[in-house]
Amino acid sequence: MPDTLPRFPSLLRGINVRSLPRFPSMPRGLTMPSLPRFPSMPRGVPVPSLPQGVALPRAITMPTVPQAPWRLLQDCSSVLDHQAPGGLCGCCWALRPRYKRLVDNIFPEDPEDGLVKANMEKLTFFALSAPEKLDRIAAYLSERLTRELNRHRYGYVVIALEAMEQLLLACHCQSINLLVESFLSTLRLLLEADRPHLHILATNSFVKFANIEEDTPSYHRSYDFFVSRFSEMCHSDHEDPEIQNKIRVSGIRGLQGVVRKTVEDELHVNIWEPRHMEQIVPALLVNLQQCTQVSSGSPAEHTEVCFRELLSRAAYGHINNAVRPVLMHLDSHSLWEGRVFAVRCFQIIMYSIQSQHSHLVIQQLLGHLDANSRSPASVRAGIVEVLSEAAVIEATGSVGPTVLEVFNTLLRQLRQSVDYQLTGYYDNTSKCKTSSAEEKKLQDAVIRTIGSFANTLPVYQRSEVMLFIMGKIPVPGIYPALGSPNAGFEGSRMIQVMLLKSLLQVSERYESSNLLTALPSSFVEPLLSFTLMEDPEIRLLVLSILTSLMDRHNNAARLNVVSVTFDVSTLELKEDGCSRQDNLFVRKHAQRLYRHIFLACKEESSQSSHYSALFTLLAVLTVELADEEVVVDLIRLILAVQELALSTHESLSVFNRCGIHSLCAAVLQLLSQLGPPPPLKQHVDQVIQSRQNEAPHLLPEVVFFDEPRLPVGELKVGEAFLFIQSEIYEALTGSSYGAHSDCLNTPYIPQITEEDRLSKRKSIGDVVSLQIDMDHLNCPDTPQKPETEQITFAALKNTIEDRGPLEEEERRRRRMKVVEKFQTAPFEEIAACCGARTPSLQSKLERVFDLMVRPPPSPSARRSTPLYEMKFPDLCVY
Repeated sequence: MPDTLPRFPSLLRGINVRSLPRFPSMPRGLTMPSLPRFPSMPRGVPVPSLPQGVALPRAITMPTVPQAPWRLLQDCSSVLDHQAPGGLCGCCWALRPRYKRLVDNIFPEDPEDGLVKANMEKLTFFALSAPEKLDRIAAYLSERLTRELNRHRYGYVVIALEAMEQLLLACHCQSINLLVESFLSTLRLLLEADRPHLHILATNSFVKFANIEEDTPSYHRSYDFFVSRFSEMCHSDHEDPEIQNKIRVSGIRGLQGVVRKTVEDELHVNIWEPRHMEQIVPALLVNLQQCTQVSSGSPAEHTEVCFRELLSRAAYGHINNAVRPVLMHLDSHSLWEGRVFAVRCFQIIMYSIQSQHSHLVIQQLLGHLDANSRSPASVRAGIVEVLSEAAVIEATGSVGPTVLEVFNTLLRQLRQSVDYQLTGYYDNTSKCKTSSAEEKKLQDAVIRTIGSFANTLPVYQRSEVMLFIMGKIPVPGIYPALGSPNAGFEGSRMIQVMLLKSLLQVSERYESSNLLTALPSSFVEPLLSFTLMEDPEIRLLVLSILTSLMDRHNNAARLNVVSVTFDVSTLELKEDGCSRQDNLFVRKHAQRLYRHIFLACKEESSQSSHYSALFTLLAVLTVELADEEVVVDLIRLILAVQELALSTHESLSVFNRCGIHSLCAAVLQLLSQLGPPPPLKQHVDQVIQSRQNEAPHLLPEVVFFDEPRLPVGELKVGEAFLFIQSEIYEALTGSSYGAHSDCLNTPYIPQITEEDRLSKRKSIGDVVSLQIDMDHLNCPDTPQKPETEQITFAALKNTIEDRGPLEEEERRRRRMKVVEKFQTAPFEEIAACCGARTPSLQSKLERVFDLMVRPPPSPSARRSTPLYEMKFPDLCVY
């Protein structure tokens, strides 16, 4: 009946029931549902008996008579507001709220049948129609899942979780927050269980949730538990390898889901904080390290994908927090020494982050290298190797705003390595030993890294880097050693070699359109001075640097073999006309370059490699500056070098003299094929043929071998084996080279200065000595030439070019005397000498100022008054 209450079971005996009061009737249109019929026991199935010693609980005492009406009223009213009653009627399924009945209907009798799809559609429709009930639905689903989990009925756990996933996917973004809290609490419960398949189940659900885009931010949601739990799963050491891989893959996918869910929204928890990165990054690196072979579905594959996605989403301020855990992991597991895994990690980092942030990774590595300056050489070499690989990848732009700081750090590591190599220890306490072999490996790695960094720079920055490195090279006696004070001369020499090797790495790939830009004065002068160092390794490096900078068309590789038999037409040399900038370079630096080449040939410690380097340098210079004047100057230089080999005043060995003759033959044979008239080539071929027949020890094919066949005793060279200046002059006369062939009549005599042997730039003492030398020439005591002698341009030119040896020796002696005076004389004597000229200088200055200030005499009788002598009224003066 619609207006009557249903029947209730009778009360227990012994209880007196009072008359019940009247209750308000149900609203119209509402009927009380009938109680369902419960299925009876199947036939033949006996009722199980209780175990022995187990008894049923005592009967529940019903409420007393005065309390029963009020309790019944509560049960009925709870039906109206869909609240779960806790009294007598709450146990009746027909009186349960609709959302609970809909939830219960999705569970089948047998969990293997899976989710009841028809009833799930009803639940979804109800949830979409009444979104305010979503929180209650989610709470009841969570309660039902918890109950089934405690009863170890995992089939129903899977069904409940699947229902929550479908509700999440079906609900609108505005109402999804009503479901999320219950959903996340359910996942926490599953992740805390001790069943691996539940961990995997919860992770898959979280990944589906992470892929849902939310329009409404959540201010109170936290993922700290999931970060720590997923990271722990990545370190799983389950005894079954297959299950272990599944757990680790689930953990990696869970971390990937956390990153996707939090990195896009600034209102979410900041996943880039160090406390989160210190858990996520090591968990990923462990799987990347242990799985060397990346196969489909392996933890390593998922790790690399997750790591790349994490780094690709990193902004400018997050790079340091993401890279620092990588450095800490490599340090704690001693992975720098193997280098392979460290290089792989930073290759992933450099390829994944945004290109404009690459220099931040470089700075992190440089700072870590400085922090490990007291570590073993293998660790430092591993960090440097990673730097080199990172620089190759980051080749699209500059290495950052502090370009020179990068090279300064690397050069500092070179100096420290030299100190460690000399002392044998890499710490201040002299307890940690190191070997020369390990330090040399480190030094080679640093030099390669300098070249890698230089290749990423534009041309103008490479010039700055070369000047910066040149300024760091120490010179004994002038610049103090850049290493420790105890390193001494050997330490300075080693640093010179290392820095020149670094400079060679930078210059090998330096590309410039003209030599004037590639070799500025501030770079050429100090570099050329090193061609005269006594150390043969230093001279060889300098010659290689000069060749690489002048070789703009990559012709040096075709001209690195010294021979008199090659054909220039088969070498496919690339030649360009001499530009205006190249002509300026020739006028500015050519004579200095020729002088140092001539003096380098005089070194007694030169080997076959030095003569080969000299030939390559002269050949490149000839090809790059294909000009008549340059060719004639080079011929003059070669003839002077030939006379040097014949001179008895030079203490050159037989090998040195044969090497110089071989060098002259090879260079002239090349020059004769690059444009000069045929008579020159005929003369050169004639001399070479004579040497091949009677003096093969004067040809490079015989001399520049490991075991050259040299004559015993003093070397004697006949005129038939020499290149004659008069015949070369006649060969050039009448051709385009004839305008410059007159210079061949003047022998080439280089001017030797003391700073060429001592330092790479003039010291203060040299500058002062030059000034004193000029003043000494101008003092009254020095005999002067009569003023009646006329000095013309031709006379000056002849004086400069035809300066005799006696005059040179006299000037050198006078110069050394002045230098010695300033180095040994007391300060008072030097001050008196300089002060004696002060009155004459002062009088000359006063005379000049008087002419500038005072006007010339006026023709009128009235003399004009200078402005500074005029008297103005007081009111006009401020």
